[in-house]
Amino acid sequence: MQPRMQVVQGDITTLAVDVIVNAANPSLLGGGGVDGAIHRAAGPALLEACRQVRQLQGECAPGHAVITAAGNLPAKAVIHTVGPVWRGGEENEAHLLEDAYRNSLQLAEANGYTSIAFPAISTGVYGYPKAAAAEIAVNTVAAHLTRRPQLQQVIFVCFDEEMTHLYQRLLTQQSV
Repeated sequence: MQPRMQVVQGDITTLAVDVIVNAANPSLLGGGGVDGAIHRAAGPALLEACRQVRQLQGECAPGHAVITAAGNLPAKAVIHTVGPVWRGGEENEAHLLEDAYRNSLQLAEANGYTSIAFPAISTGVYGYPKAAAAEIAVNTVAAHLTRRPQLQQVIFVCFDEEMTHLYQRLLTQQSV
């Protein structure tokens, strides 16, 4: 049996999972890094879906998550979550990052999905220290999975070898 949590190095936009998570900015209208890559791969339908969300609720605050259709992606949906900008660790960044993962997991389950792929939220231009962010990601997901059976597969998608190795090391310490 395959473990429920896995790590892969590659392009999140190519994964055929139910949901991919976008490390979005509050505007939801695309940006750099994984956010820009997801918007480019999904095509104009994703941008239009994000515009509709903004009309209904305005910007997406750090720690929160919203779901849209996936446009041209192989995934069924995209969950957009906004991680915290790293400001030294004294402005509730760890809690906001946990919320970003937790709210994404809950939104996937609320929509009946069983597989989800996460990028390393907040570790790019938002500057969150990579090792600390990976630990929060793995611990938050593991805690969620021990209480909730619906999600069968959680994939952490890493852009580079450094992050891949961080996640691999952390996953060997988990029993989920």
